Amino acid sequence: MNGRSTFFIFIAAVLGLAAGFILANSINRSELSTLRAENERLKTEKSAGPAGDAKFSLTEEEINATIAKADQSPGDFDLQRNVGIAIYRYGSGKQDEKLIRQAVQILDRAAGLRPDDYDVILSLANANFDVGYFSKDNDALAKARSFYSKALVAKPENVDVRTDLGLTYFLQNPPDFDGAVGEFKKALEKNPKHEKSLQFMV
Repeated sequence: MNGRSTFFIFIAAVLGLAAGFILANSINRSELSTLRAENERLKTEKSAGPAGDAKFSLTEEEINATIAKADQSPGDFDLQRNVGIAIYRYGSGKQDEKLIRQAVQILDRAAGLRPDDYDVILSLANANFDVGYFSKDNDALAKARSFYSKALVAKPENVDVRTDLGLTYFLQNPPDFDGAVGEFKKALEKNPKHEKSLQFMV
């Protein structure tokens, strides 16, 4: 199987795991918005099971070939973004910290090419959050906090992002409860019934 075929199989498999449809190699913002909405719809309908997980499991060779493709074209923003997000989502679904760290490296390259791309900023926030959570890494949580803050400058009404920002304070060692509560309160000011914020406030 050549590198190009492996890349497309990888992208299709990752997005099938997340939402059941294929993300093209180059995708514009309006398509991303449409796919994101469809992804949320499919996630609510999808019933996870061992068969589905097996169907979209990837070999180490396929993953490495996809990462290598991104490494070979560091100046291609779309490639860095798409591969970085795909690797992050797959690694997160598998709770594979090593893969998530590799995704961070690819997403960092994408951010270097377009520092204000919202999808890259939020993916970097989430990926660093997961690394911090899985490995109890305060530095990773601090990086996640920085990216969440940047995402909130672009979209200050996003209470989910605000809550995740609060969780970076809650999960660090030692916890910064005042910092966490401050962010949860801001989220609840926007949406008093936001379940996740309410749970962590309690």
